[in-house]
Amino acid sequence: MATIGLFYGTDTGNTERVAKDMKVKLEAVLGEGSVHLSEIYKKKAADMEAFEYLILGMPTWYDGELQGDWEEFIPEMEKIDFAGKKVAFFGLGDQYGYASYFCDALGVFCEIAEKKNAKVVGFTPVAGFEHDFSKAQRGDIFVGLCLDTDNQDEQTEDRLNHWVPQVLGEMGLK
Repeated sequence: MATIGLFYGTDTGNTERVAKDMKVKLEAVLGEGSVHLSEIYKKKAADMEAFEYLILGMPTWYDGELQGDWEEFIPEMEKIDFAGKKVAFFGLGDQYGYASYFCDALGVFCEIAEKKNAKVVGFTPVAGFEHDFSKAQRGDIFVGLCLDTDNQDEQTEDRLNHWVPQVLGEMGLK
């Protein structure tokens, strides 16, 4: 059985809540114990290197600021050779309050992972969001799953229900 490393960073608990919900959905398909859930706080490159399949979750704060634990993890992230690894990103942002920075953290970390040979999966459509700019956006898609629990929390469950099977399929696990 393949194990997915599901890493998240959180300050308010919203990203943690989504990560825990995602773990339940993933394990409903893959079986109990198939997902290793871990907060990124004080992690090292070796913690991620242990997994062939990774899902990384992070919020974007204010004017495009990274969540503190993820910001501290950047030097570790840059040490990882992601060759042979499949990586998916999800992130939380506020599309109205910070319309020019919506889910920027996904774009920042996706770029690092791609430069380090990751196969990134889980791209999602921009449709359904109202923002001005995002580093996570490439044309009409995001480099992962963007969620706005401040303004569209009622859509979070449905978006997860669509994204989880997509990611499992793209990872070759379903």
